[in-house]
Amino acid sequence: MGYYDDSESQEQYRSQKKRNPVFTFLIMIIVAVVSSAATVFFMTSDEFGLLEDKANTASSQTTTTSSLPIKNAVAVKSDTTKAVDKALESVVGIYTYQGNQLFEGTTETGAGSGVIYKKSGDYAYIVTNHHVVDGASQVEVQVSEGTRLQAKVVGSDELTDLAVLRIDGSKVNSVAELGDSSKLTLGEPAIAIGNPLGFLEGSVTEGIISSTNRTIPVDTNGDGQEDWQSEVIQTDASINPGNSGGALINIDGQVIGINSSKIAQDEVEGIGFAIPMNVAKPIIEDLEQDGKVDRPTLGVRIADLSQVNPVGRTETLKLPDSVQEGVVIIEVEGSSLAEKAGLKQYDVITKVNGDKISSDAELRRSIYESNGKKMSITYYRNGKEQTTTVSF
Repeated sequence: MGYYDDSESQEQYRSQKKRNPVFTFLIMIIVAVVSSAATVFFMTSDEFGLLEDKANTASSQTTTTSSLPIKNAVAVKSDTTKAVDKALESVVGIYTYQGNQLFEGTTETGAGSGVIYKKSGDYAYIVTNHHVVDGASQVEVQVSEGTRLQAKVVGSDELTDLAVLRIDGSKVNSVAELGDSSKLTLGEPAIAIGNPLGFLEGSVTEGIISSTNRTIPVDTNGDGQEDWQSEVIQTDASINPGNSGGALINIDGQVIGINSSKIAQDEVEGIGFAIPMNVAKPIIEDLEQDGKVDRPTLGVRIADLSQVNPVGRTETLKLPDSVQEGVVIIEVEGSSLAEKAGLKQYDVITKVNGDKISSDAELRRSIYESNGKKMSITYYRNGKEQTTTVSF
């Protein structure tokens, strides 16, 4: 009729499918093969660990981490720690006070460090710096166990910046071993022990010996003029405020120097100084026995030649052009050693015992080192070089 019935066509299609069993059988075989292959792949991958299982992996990682051994502490014993152990208890904190305890009371005004170098009878003796105890009305020493003891200033020396204290020895269990500073070598280890900032007792810093014999100018009275030349050990071991008077020790735990001063300029770091033990020993002995250091005097008032103008050099002093350094005698005391040696006003001293002299401080140091000895003085008078001898 020109058209067809759709329901009839669908029925005919279903009838055709039912009548094609071979096709259906092939489809079933293909599905079965694919399913079997997939099953085998997943089983094999899981068995040999080829598939990532996040839960199992996390569990495995947790187990591995928890099984690592944990060490809570490590025992360290080195030459440095042995040296510190040997010297630490002999280094003390020093605290100074000013005021009258009976009336207005005392106020803590400073802090530093010290080294117990001797124990004799009921007392223990401590070396520290002069500037640590200078001006104090009361001094206390804190020993290693934390006890504070009253201290007596036995003696003090401004030029060498050394002082000796005495305390009750019943609380002292350790005395420092003093070393030989003349045997120091450049670059060897140096360890500073002290009380930096006044409250960090027993602090330790380490460095090296930067110079075994350095000479630095010292202004003792604060007038900006050089009064003395100190022979010091230079180190880069940190020496902070409060370390003054503490110990500089070698790798054997021996005290080789008394920490004294530190260059305070902000742009300079790693430069500290200590008084060599071989320089300190005779001063300590004098202070302990006599309370002071007796030094000889030449009996002259002098000025550095560098302060004299060119006209004064040629017309008054009549110096040859070759003389550029020395000290000028401004005044000679009557009956002094200088007068007995024949020295006069306007003589220019250029050498002592053959060593050149260029400043007041150098001359004073040479005189002090000649105590009990004879000293040869080379000087110029009216343009001529002469020599005399002084016996101290």
